[in-house]
Amino acid sequence: MIRLLGSGLISPPAVRLDGPNCYIRPPLPRDWREWADLRAASRAFLTPWEPTWPADALTRAAFARRLRRQAQEWRDDLGYSFLIFDRGTDALVGGLGLTNIRRGVAQMGTLGYWAGQPYARNGYVSGGTRLVLEFAFGQLGLHRVEAACLPTNLPSRGLLEKVGFSHEGYARGYLRIDGAWRDHVLYAILREEWKG
Repeated sequence: MIRLLGSGLISPPAVRLDGPNCYIRPPLPRDWREWADLRAASRAFLTPWEPTWPADALTRAAFARRLRRQAQEWRDDLGYSFLIFDRGTDALVGGLGLTNIRRGVAQMGTLGYWAGQPYARNGYVSGGTRLVLEFAFGQLGLHRVEAACLPTNLPSRGLLEKVGFSHEGYARGYLRIDGAWRDHVLYAILREEWKG
């Protein structure tokens, strides 16, 4: 159930999905400082792969706007955002989202993810991705999940292939990343291909 928090923010449902090395849950207002610190410490690592950060990207106000938008997306069945935490220490290690949900004859969504630099390539994002796919194909009843990454992002391509995505194509000028329109490689996984 979506609820109103004391700060006037609308919160997504209390959801926690657990895997062997990590768990994921929607972000909460109390996550701001840890989220901002991890993003700030990982800025040089993340910015080549992400849209240009606005000047106020890491402020409490920007985080609050993000939470309001994400809660609205949950409510409207348009997107589902999660943070990834280490299961042993509860440290925030990254985030992921299932966005651009399309219903009707499509029944699909788009996966995106990030890891803080100290936690990259330690299995957290692949573990979180497996949890999101279980949520997408199980709870949400989606048929297809898509993902895209820069052709040069070999770790991201490896992650998608490791969890069962298939390479489907190449999209020219697909997304505006780090201030420029960039080509992307396209991946997808279907419900019947998901091994769980």
